[in-house]
Amino acid sequence: MNLWKCFKMAVSSILSNKLRSMLTMLGIIIGITAVISLVSLMSSMTNEVNSVFEDVGIDAVLINVMDRSNKELKPEEVQALADEHPDVIRGQSPTVTMQAVIKNGNDSLQSTATGVNESYLGLKKLNVEYGRELTFIDIEKRQKVCVIGTYIAKEVFGGNALGKTIKITGVPYEVVGILEEKDDSEEGGDDDCIYLPYTLATAANKNAKVSSYAVYALNQDMVEQTETLINEMCDKAIGDSDYYNVTALKAIADQVSSILSTMETMLVAIAAISLVVAGIGIMNIMLVSVTERTREIGIRKSLGAKQRDILSQFVIEAGMLSCLGGVIGIIVGSALAVGAGALLELTVRPTTTSIIVSFTVSAMIGVFFGVMPARKAAALNPIDALRYD
Repeated sequence: MNLWKCFKMAVSSILSNKLRSMLTMLGIIIGITAVISLVSLMSSMTNEVNSVFEDVGIDAVLINVMDRSNKELKPEEVQALADEHPDVIRGQSPTVTMQAVIKNGNDSLQSTATGVNESYLGLKKLNVEYGRELTFIDIEKRQKVCVIGTYIAKEVFGGNALGKTIKITGVPYEVVGILEEKDDSEEGGDDDCIYLPYTLATAANKNAKVSSYAVYALNQDMVEQTETLINEMCDKAIGDSDYYNVTALKAIADQVSSILSTMETMLVAIAAISLVVAGIGIMNIMLVSVTERTREIGIRKSLGAKQRDILSQFVIEAGMLSCLGGVIGIIVGSALAVGAGALLELTVRPTTTSIIVSFTVSAMIGVFFGVMPARKAAALNPIDALRYD
């Protein structure tokens, strides 16, 4: 008997016992649904975390000098470090953050302004769509100019902001540049931003010292070396490591990714338990099926069916039950993952790899747990089988 006939007989057996077949597949469906949905959600969360770090700058090393320190790290010292190691450091910028009330006539809103140097926008890969970036002259001469995001441009000026004057905490600034839109111009998003010369931001904060810097490595492979150079510089300039912090964003990103990966593995392992239970369920049902169809097996053997024919029939039937459950589980799991992603405001797309692996595992479970009942059926003596009542 060829495989096609075995396949047709397996389909006929499954359709003749629809309720039992569905209950048998239920464990596989639940297991595959859990695996697909959890893997998809965790993968999307990992991508979201990596995207956030990419926006900040995965190759950035942040320096923060404590206010209680009586020593300071000057911008000239950090720039000198970058100039001395161009093969390691791509550039640097002070980052002076200040809360700002933005006004244009009667229109006003609250935002955050960041004082930076002329290199910062390029280092962070922020593109100016209209106008220009900040320049060295702007920084050196403390010129009251700024570059703003599209959210500020739309909310305060209705979109036409270039060349206009806005008041930031009571001080007028000319808008010389507008950045490309990145985050649908939403409040609190990437487009809700203002960049101005750090020399002005320092003065506005009434603080003569710059306490925060962003230093960008040449590439991700140079982050660790960049961090070492910065620590040496800070140790020389400030001395006590309790008075400064050096943070490599790549190290944080790697740690978060590792934690999410471990969580994903644990969740999948827990979900996989249901697949083992489902496999045992398939084996039990197939054993019941062998018992019910003992006379049928005896008749087929007496008509010339060989052991491999009987074995193939029951293994294919178990495999079909498992594969069909796997397909349903993949569909339900994918829909569940997309729905959960929408609620969590995540872009969730089940990966091709997870779908292929899930289907393969479900097929293997069916075959593995179907072999024992199939071997029992194939080993039946035709005379004893025909006498079975």
